[in-house]
Amino acid sequence: MLIWLVDLADKVQFFNLFRYITFRTGAAMFTAALIVFLFGPRIIASLKVRQGRGQPIRADGPQTHFLKAGTPTMGGLMILAGIVGSSLLWADLSSVYVVTTLLVTLGFGAIGFYDDYLKVTKQSDKGFSGKARLGIEFIIAGLAVFFIMQASMAATTVNGSTFGSSIAFPFFKDLLLDLGWFFIVFGAFVIVAAGNAVNLTDGLDGLAIVPVMIAAASFGAIAYLAGNAVFANYLQIHFVPGTGELAVILGAVMGAGLGFLWFNAPPAAIFMGDTGSLALGGLIGTVAVATKHEIVMAIIGGLFVMEALSVIIQVGWFKLTGKRVFLMAPIHHHFEKLGWTESQVVVRFWIIAVGLAMLGLATLKLR
Repeated sequence: MLIWLVDLADKVQFFNLFRYITFRTGAAMFTAALIVFLFGPRIIASLKVRQGRGQPIRADGPQTHFLKAGTPTMGGLMILAGIVGSSLLWADLSSVYVVTTLLVTLGFGAIGFYDDYLKVTKQSDKGFSGKARLGIEFIIAGLAVFFIMQASMAATTVNGSTFGSSIAFPFFKDLLLDLGWFFIVFGAFVIVAAGNAVNLTDGLDGLAIVPVMIAAASFGAIAYLAGNAVFANYLQIHFVPGTGELAVILGAVMGAGLGFLWFNAPPAAIFMGDTGSLALGGLIGTVAVATKHEIVMAIIGGLFVMEALSVIIQVGWFKLTGKRVFLMAPIHHHFEKLGWTESQVVVRFWIIAVGLAMLGLATLKLR
């Protein structure tokens, strides 16, 4: 963060703005979008040259997807540049929540980058070994949850439950379930599941990035409210000191997402790839764990849950019966096979994401 500008606040009243999370969130959004807009064309041109034939297209996918052959992937690098660059500038780097969230984002982004690299170099839709990838993701997520848990352990104790290791439930203002050290496993599962659910959603131009921005806006509000004692008390949600600073990172996600959407709008000039989708999902999952809104995330991110469940159901049912439930999974391909155009699928799924976000935010008041 621009510490020297905050220090000037004592001398020049104007610089007092830099103390406010709301101002820095807006600034982070603008800065991240600017970074992507400025450097996006160069990154796309560089990736196009280096990747040659671009991201491989699934042979069993909709025929219209073969028109996208040659489109470069790893567009997540643009998004990560915007998020990290903006966050380093505007977020409070002394916050455990901020540092942990950024490290998870970069860690998951690195895994996704390696996966994309293997797919491009081998020209196959088979990348990193699934078991090895999940194992590394769980290690990163588990370490993140440990530090988050330690940061919130001293925050408060409610009804005899240790707050840092407890799950909070929507609609109940005082209900907490203390999992003890098992909370690390639970929290890691939430983060890994979020990362892979967003990854599965990223299959059509613009399909994943807009719901991610919607989720980021929703959790930006949640982080700000949960980190403010006055608002948390008014809404009767659990107060988690320090999480308000996460709103700055989520503002950067929205800005970087807007910048990326400029280039990813159909017909896409670049694909997000696992580099971006894994990182963004991991980021949202980490914020959900930090703010004690893991269950609410399943509502706000219901579109991602739906996509992930469609794959689990398809694979599970096929192994049991040899038959398929959907024409193709993830479920957005099922609707393409039914005859929906790509733009119809994308826009209708955006509408669903908005509705689910509104429903998730409603839980803040329904206590």
